[in-house]
Amino acid sequence: MDLIFSLPAFALAVVLISASPGPAMALILRRAALHGFSGAVPTVLGLEAGLYLWALLAATGLAALVAASEIAYLILRVLGGGFLLYLGFKAWRTAWRDRSPEAPAEEPEPGPSLSWWKAFGEGAVVMLANPKAAAFMIAFYPQFVPADRPLFATTALLAVIQVAIEIVLYLALAAVVGRAGAWFRRPAIRRRLEAVSGTVLVALGVRMVTESR
Repeated sequence: MDLIFSLPAFALAVVLISASPGPAMALILRRAALHGFSGAVPTVLGLEAGLYLWALLAATGLAALVAASEIAYLILRVLGGGFLLYLGFKAWRTAWRDRSPEAPAEEPEPGPSLSWWKAFGEGAVVMLANPKAAAFMIAFYPQFVPADRPLFATTALLAVIQVAIEIVLYLALAAVVGRAGAWFRRPAIRRRLEAVSGTVLVALGVRMVTESR
């Protein structure tokens, strides 16, 4: 019963955490603005797949080992920050390329299936290569796991609830942003959006690489 009584507090905490700005939010906003709601769906699912995997790793104790290991934590920081820098520089390159009058109004996309998995992979990598996610999981979930409950099964259940809440919130955000997709994809607006989103992603990447625990 303790678990049931703690669920409202858990859900509220998840909502507040999900609303905080960060790499996930930046990635979703950019994807929804440039590719519409359907383009943001795989990004959201990739982020949540990474989140769920971190939750399971936290339940097995592996996330705690990663968070406690200076080398593992540093490697994740460099990989995660480097990937955000890559995405940011890619957005800058697109903004610079689109300055040309002959530049295409739309960024060329691979086939639908490849594009879907590419967006999914970007979301998963951004989440899995974020050492803060490991530290968050090992600090957050134990507060809501009763002592008489099995750790792994209860953590997996709470993670399902968190993933469901975040998917609803992020897809709602993507739907709102996606409704203005035609405006965002106007060449001048798209160029500015790529420049701004690239700057945000680069700033997040630099912060991830350079900040301490």
